[in-house]
Amino acid sequence: MRVLSRLLSAVSLMLPLLGAPLLTAGPAQAADNHLALTPPMGWNSWNTFGCNATEQIVKDTADFMASSGMRDAGYQYLTIDDCWMERSRDSEGRLVPDAAKYPHGLAELAAYVHGKGLKFGVYESPTYHTCQGFPGSLGYEQKDADTFASWGVDFLKYDNCTASDPDQRPGDEKLPLETRDSTMRDALERTGRPIVFSLSLQPAAQGESPWEWGKSVANMWRIDGDRDASFDGLKRLIHTDLDKAKWAGPGGWNDIDMLGTGNYAFASGSNDPNKRLSYDQEKSELSVAAVLAAPLISGADLRTPAAAGSSGFPISDQDLSVYLNKDVIAVNQDSRGEQGTAVTTENGLNVLRRPLANGDVAVALFNETSSQAVISTTAAAAGLPASSAGYNLNDLWAHTSHVSTDGTISATVPAGGTVLYRVSPRPPATGPTNELVSISSGRCLDATNNQTFPGAKSGIWPCNRGANQS
Repeated sequence: MRVLSRLLSAVSLMLPLLGAPLLTAGPAQAADNHLALTPPMGWNSWNTFGCNATEQIVKDTADFMASSGMRDAGYQYLTIDDCWMERSRDSEGRLVPDAAKYPHGLAELAAYVHGKGLKFGVYESPTYHTCQGFPGSLGYEQKDADTFASWGVDFLKYDNCTASDPDQRPGDEKLPLETRDSTMRDALERTGRPIVFSLSLQPAAQGESPWEWGKSVANMWRIDGDRDASFDGLKRLIHTDLDKAKWAGPGGWNDIDMLGTGNYAFASGSNDPNKRLSYDQEKSELSVAAVLAAPLISGADLRTPAAAGSSGFPISDQDLSVYLNKDVIAVNQDSRGEQGTAVTTENGLNVLRRPLANGDVAVALFNETSSQAVISTTAAAAGLPASSAGYNLNDLWAHTSHVSTDGTISATVPAGGTVLYRVSPRPPATGPTNELVSISSGRCLDATNNQTFPGAKSGIWPCNRGANQS
């Protein structure tokens, strides 16, 4: 069976060279698996552990996610990346977990993760080999999908590595990536198990535009190459994503790669501030990812210091507080599912907006420069309706609110930082108006200088039935 499967796969790849029709999975169907109606949230092992993830690391991570509040905040998918399997399939062509790293197998590990109220994910590639040279799924799609389903897998990261595949054969380049990925989509669907399908690839290097067809195939797709944990890496992905909003929505999302917050290990194990995000930059990462409706997948070491030991780089309480900001997460997970767009991006002073399901608009004032700056916009520019009563501006990091009577949305933003407002029109005053009279003095509450707008400075003044006393 193994030889026959390889032979059929090779024949299908050679047909284009012979002028014969290409064997494909059929016309692309929508990835209507009713999953990822909001951007997936969770953790991936690669950026911290690379090929060194183990069963114990995964269990320790699941423990931490369950006990730290991350699970309850919405981070639910726990995914092991490349190198989890043996170098060869078994005699029946099935993938085999690395016995040294995962001695109890992946079905047992998935059960442990599920027992913590989380979901379990694995990695594969639509090629003969994964990026690190392990068996790929090309030609084995249904067998691998059935295997994943039998183990209790809930999430599949599918990483294109054709360019580096040592066994790439004549004709491989004729098989479009969309076709490869659609074959696995259909295989996953046939298992009957709900499995979120995530495409990870190098669009620029491969000449691909997965955002244009991704929603018919998968639940999320990378929009650019790998990013590191630096601020420059974050900025590159943000600007790459700003013009792709029309392709995202419930069930399918533009992916800006794993979050760098708390990711000291991926910064070469260094405390060099130029190689990892500062606190303000971490808040920017989550803020902008929320406005862009991007998946929130941490790449940090999510273990307790005791579990991490002397060789680990567990995140700090401050880093964790960024991940756990429920007001910002609520923007990311908003049920309207509309990706945000830019109002302006001049001189590194960015204003981004995202309309929300209840009529509010999330407005991010994102300062990517190295100096503190005032960033301003207006409610009208952010797409809010006119409001004679003004607007409520809720600062989702400072957890304060104030009223903008003329629609100005402005803040002094630190270098690399973001002020994220949730802006809503204030309801107009209704019903009869009355004076508020002090029992002790007989005087009235009075808005100074005859002002009548909400939030005006007020004091006590002789009653005169003026509009500013109503």
